[in-house]
Amino acid sequence: MAQGEVLEFEEYVRTRQDALLRSARRLVPDPVDAQDLLQTALVRTYGRWEGIADKRLADAYLRRVMINTRTEWWRARKLEEVPTEQLPDASVEDSTEQHADRALLMDIMKVLAPKQRSVVVLRHWEQMSTEETAAALGMSAGTVKSTLHRALARLREELEARDLDARALEREERERCAA
Repeated sequence: MAQGEVLEFEEYVRTRQDALLRSARRLVPDPVDAQDLLQTALVRTYGRWEGIADKRLADAYLRRVMINTRTEWWRARKLEEVPTEQLPDASVEDSTEQHADRALLMDIMKVLAPKQRSVVVLRHWEQMSTEETAAALGMSAGTVKSTLHRALARLREELEARDLDARALEREERERCAA
């Protein structure tokens, strides 16, 4: 690989490493495994970097390499079964609160206008930059910033209003039970 190609690859990794690590974290739950997955994908991609004609598609290429690598790891895993006299206690993680928070978030997003909702999703869920969001939605970076500011303020207001409503209901319930 030519020196220019090596520098181009290094620059690409430096600028995109956070986004690529987020993609890896979506594929595997363990943060250390996600880092290993990204490193493996980068090594595999480095060997083929010259063959990627359109470098704008490098993210998609790397995501595909990560997906394929994760699939290889899953297929190659060694299942170890150890016979025992007694079954181990199975711990069950209670994710009720997490599901409730997610349901609240999805419900509260409905108060936003479609444009505001799109900006919030792209900036905070997809973690795109302001410029990437502006390009994706066909608006200026300034419009993205102001729309996001207004949308987050609206979400805060709605959360506070719902919190006040919940406190009022709790207070009424306590008063009713005390009577």
